[in-house]
Amino acid sequence: MTEFLIANMAPIMFASMVVFLLTGFPVAFALAANGIVFGLIGIELGLFGPQLFQALPDRIYGVMASENLLAVPFFTFMGLILERSGMAEDLLDTIGQLFGPVRGGLAYAVIFVGALLAATTGVVAASVISMGLISLPIMLRYGYDKRLATGVIAASGTLAQIIPPSLVLIIMADQLGKPVNDMYAGALIPSLVLTSLYVLYVAGIAFFKPQWVPALPATARTAYGSKLMLRVLTTLLPPLMLIFLVLGTIFLGIATPTEGGAMGAAGALIMAVLRKRLDRQLLKQAMESTAKLTTFVIFILIGARVFSLTFYGAEGHHWVEHLLGDLPGGQIGFLIVVNIMIFVLAFFLDYFELAFIVVPLLGPVAEKLGIDLIWFGVLLGINMQTSFLHPPFGFALFFLRSVAPVSVKTSDIYWGAIPFVGIQILMVCLVIALPQMVTFNLEKQEQVDLEKIEIEVEGYEYAPPDFSLPAEGAAAQTP
Repeated sequence: MTEFLIANMAPIMFASMVVFLLTGFPVAFALAANGIVFGLIGIELGLFGPQLFQALPDRIYGVMASENLLAVPFFTFMGLILERSGMAEDLLDTIGQLFGPVRGGLAYAVIFVGALLAATTGVVAASVISMGLISLPIMLRYGYDKRLATGVIAASGTLAQIIPPSLVLIIMADQLGKPVNDMYAGALIPSLVLTSLYVLYVAGIAFFKPQWVPALPATARTAYGSKLMLRVLTTLLPPLMLIFLVLGTIFLGIATPTEGGAMGAAGALIMAVLRKRLDRQLLKQAMESTAKLTTFVIFILIGARVFSLTFYGAEGHHWVEHLLGDLPGGQIGFLIVVNIMIFVLAFFLDYFELAFIVVPLLGPVAEKLGIDLIWFGVLLGINMQTSFLHPPFGFALFFLRSVAPVSVKTSDIYWGAIPFVGIQILMVCLVIALPQMVTFNLEKQEQVDLEKIEIEVEGYEYAPPDFSLPAEGAAAQTP
């Protein structure tokens, strides 16, 4: 029995961790407890020495010292201030009026506003709840199909997970050891393509099922009269300027993601002041929510570090490499298995748990197979986005259910999300088939041939030492 435990410590530890998570025990504590318990078992069995745990303080300090993770509270605070200052309401109202005369216009407006909110707030819950409260009653009032309406709102809200400045991309970059700005640059085109696929789906519904997406009647399109375009400009200009302030400075290399997040938080406060929406209560709520989410992220990461310390001590990384690295089909076989695994795990785990537990195990294998880690991170980010849309445990579906009218059944929300899950799978396939969508936007690193490096120092002549033996009988000279 002892020999069996020593030989199979890594798979037993991984299986135990999955069981812990499925029981609903808090993730951070489940991971940490798993790591400590199996660490003590490993020490007792002689698999490793007690000095293993001496590395634990350094690993925890490494979490707290991460500059990438410092961007999380800034972007979270920015999103909460914007969401609670009424920006989503103004955008949906104005863009809905603009697209109103078109069949499916309200659905187009929801997708457009969802993408805009994703680029400014980056918070799924805020986007889904805002659009659910504001748009869903209007869509139902004017005859939109319940399943389509709920599906569009839930899917558009999840765009916050892949459109920069996404929190998922920050965490993905941290776990894969890559720069956040490179992850943002790589995700830009795929996120725009995914948004376009949502639009094409609604356009197809408008063509084949026009009764599902009627245009707004003329009486509902006169809110602003001939001043509509002015209203559009004044509503769109501030968030677009904020997007440039944050993402533009990051992409241009003027600011780091953390600095960009800080500027975004300051810009959100200024926008809230200009809208006369900022008060002490709003500020307090935003700060409390930011502190809670940041603490949640840090505690999960600390638990994951404790788990991975013991897992790596038990040679778990080699077990994962042998398990996934020797799959038939090379890179393609690895990508197919990994994406199926992520898709299935997303039924039970959210994106934080997937990013902190699974990604650190997959990254070294992908790198060993010659897969670009930025591309790999964006691919996993798109796949993990489905964790919000999966019936029956998708968080976006829960958020929408909490604000949807009683007339909308839970089954309507689930069925409405399924076509968009299919679009997500299609997008994963497109990124695998067309990796240039991610990689073309990244700077090509110049390859340096170390054998041809020459160092020249002005005013100094280098004479190579003479290592030849002195002639026989000659006296050795001391320099």
